[in-house]
Amino acid sequence: MALPEGVRLAVSPLSWANDVLEDLGADIPLETCLDEAAAANYQGVELGRKMPRSAAVLAPLLEGRGLALASGWHSGRLAEGEVESEMSAVAAHAALLRDMGARVMVYGETAMMASDAPLDVAMSTRTVMPQTAVDAYAGRLSEFARRLAGEYGLTLAYHHHLMMVAETFDEISALFDRAGPEVGLLLDTGHAAAAGFDYQRLIDRFGGRIVHIHLKDVRKPILEKVRELDLSFNGAVRGGLFTVPGDGMVEFGPLARFVRSRDYRGWLVVEAEQDPAIAPPLPAVTRAFRHVMETFAG
Repeated sequence: MALPEGVRLAVSPLSWANDVLEDLGADIPLETCLDEAAAANYQGVELGRKMPRSAAVLAPLLEGRGLALASGWHSGRLAEGEVESEMSAVAAHAALLRDMGARVMVYGETAMMASDAPLDVAMSTRTVMPQTAVDAYAGRLSEFARRLAGEYGLTLAYHHHLMMVAETFDEISALFDRAGPEVGLLLDTGHAAAAGFDYQRLIDRFGGRIVHIHLKDVRKPILEKVRELDLSFNGAVRGGLFTVPGDGMVEFGPLARFVRSRDYRGWLVVEAEQDPAIAPPLPAVTRAFRHVMETFAG
């Protein structure tokens, strides 16, 4: 493979079944997802909603196909909650990741969102964390990351994300300037582009904090439509905003240069939240695999 030693390429199950919009891929069996991920030569997958939450059951499903578990998403509430309650909420998930050999846990901040269905409201209605609250939030996040590492051996990979409290470059910077070194950064190329900034800025500012990478592309005409019509996040997903690397506006050459030059060691995860009825998963993730390999070879 063209990847540097210690770097592995995984694929998210989101190409087969959406975690939030459960009608997308509802009819696709888990076995199809795993078979096709292996057939496309990926080395691992992230946790998806159809996967069993028992290591004794999940491990044979992956190992029999030569796949590893790269990580899994945790919906955190530290923007409003306390560390002790978060440790209780994460316990089963963190134990599963540890038992499956994962080294990082993806953390998405789901508190302080705009409504009971926050991904279905216009993206302009996103709740912005007051500057006066960032210091305390960073402190709770840092303590949580220390305990996650100490009790489960997992590094926290903070996912900057549309509609959440760290969406823009300035919001991410404000948080990471205050958070302790225990808090790692998940670099998501697609969420950066959709939030209106070049992911290279995160590399330049926080390259040493990057512990996990999502390779997601964005279709520029759809992004322009999403902004013009002020669509919801789920509306943007259904409209085809996100796609696999090589199908959109994101340039992945700088990412390859970062991985090679900064001695990044970890997972690269191809991720595309698409309707599998419109974008058949196996051809899409196969194209993505080829694009990533060609980018690194170049």
